[in-house]
Amino acid sequence: MDQHRIVSHDQWIAARRDFLAKEKEFTRLRDELSRERRALPWERVDKAYVFDGPDGKESLGDLFAGKSQLIVYHFMFAPDWNAGCKSCSFWADNFERLPIHLKHRDITLVTVSRAPLAKLHAYQKRLGWTFKWVSSGGNDFNYDFRVSFAPEQVEAGELDYNYATLRMKAPEMPGVSVFYKDSSGAIFHTYSSYARGIDMLNNAYHYIDLTPKGRDEGEGIMRWLRRNDEYEG
Repeated sequence: MDQHRIVSHDQWIAARRDFLAKEKEFTRLRDELSRERRALPWERVDKAYVFDGPDGKESLGDLFAGKSQLIVYHFMFAPDWNAGCKSCSFWADNFERLPIHLKHRDITLVTVSRAPLAKLHAYQKRLGWTFKWVSSGGNDFNYDFRVSFAPEQVEAGELDYNYATLRMKAPEMPGVSVFYKDSSGAIFHTYSSYARGIDMLNNAYHYIDLTPKGRDEGEGIMRWLRRNDEYEG
């Protein structure tokens, strides 16, 4: 960092203007990508998933909470874990205050994990979250949407994740899935994204990317990361 190029103000403005042209092109490309995402085909969800939620047993349709669009964040929290994934916790810190705004765009945001509801509520209270979190421990939802994996898959080290075969041993992985419910009550799966595809959901990373050091993860991705109650100082 101490060896970075230093220039005059006029040179700085010239370099910034050149880079602004690239940023504007990126914005236009992102808008086009979003348009193409909305144009993707849908698949109908006919399976009857029942979740354990704060209001008791809830179907996938119930999770829409009167809206036509549902975003599900797949939070890594296996039934036998004592705490949720620290990376997913980082993401959750970012969307904690989103639901109030999303509901005015006909969107409900829900977090889903396989851990029992009591564990989810205890962890949620510990980290100060208020968003809705339900358990899919009694159904196949996580397995069907390729974020949880059977013991034999984990043992083999070949996971069907992010639309490819991932060679690693992990019982849980992160992701986001989007659903639409029409006026008849039919539910459609419109989109799912995994791995680096969910970076766009992390506002903190977008701020970090603006700084001179950036993500500064040369020693290993997220080795610096702690849960929001585990940092020192």
